[in-house]
Amino acid sequence: MGNSEVRANSIRPKGLGKAFVKSWSNLALKSCVLTCAVFSANLWGQVAAPNQPGTEPDNVVTSSSPAQTETPVTLPRADDTYIIGDEDVLSISVWKELDLTKVIPVRSDGKISLPLVGDVQAAGRTPAQLAEDLTAALRGFITDPQVTVIVQEIKSRNFNILGQVVKPGSYPLTADTTVVDAIALAGGFKDFAKKKAVYVVRQAGNGTEIRLPFNYEAFIKGKKGKHASREQDIQLKPHDTIVVP
Repeated sequence: MGNSEVRANSIRPKGLGKAFVKSWSNLALKSCVLTCAVFSANLWGQVAAPNQPGTEPDNVVTSSSPAQTETPVTLPRADDTYIIGDEDVLSISVWKELDLTKVIPVRSDGKISLPLVGDVQAAGRTPAQLAEDLTAALRGFITDPQVTVIVQEIKSRNFNILGQVVKPGSYPLTADTTVVDAIALAGGFKDFAKKKAVYVVRQAGNGTEIRLPFNYEAFIKGKKGKHASREQDIQLKPHDTIVVP
């Protein structure tokens, strides 16, 4: 009787231990399944969110449809004041028309030639006016032409300086350029220049030449107040030639 009780008592704790372990295992398994289910739900929500209407992930780059209207690029603004002359070099730009975008010199007759429109008068017009003329002429061939005219090289308003200066040659003529300005642009006189005998050769309206003398030394003395009759500087005109003996 005593041995049976001992065996029974020794077996009972082992049975309870197995039952406890089995119950704990079931609980852990249920917790793991629940955790996995919650994690899967969250993951599915993140994946499905971009597909909802009206939403779009931040890292997606969208491109506009080819059918959308393109916005024209901003073209350079043309000069509204400069008067184009013979031999000037013009940059003609027609937006989205590469065949009509050209660098063209103005001919001696004052005209330029452009595909589709032929000869167009350029001399005597400002770049903005010429752009309007070309736009009107191209409307019969192109829908809403956008034309820009830029004077790339000014050759019609040049002057020349020759003789005993450091850098003789041809220079662009800007507003209010005088003989003294021209000499400064050319680097000044050489050592043996005859400063009293400078003169300007100018084309007259009838095709003849006139000579305008300029005494540089008298001008400088008059400017300093050392001469009673101050020598007047000469304002240059297009195609004037200054000669420094």
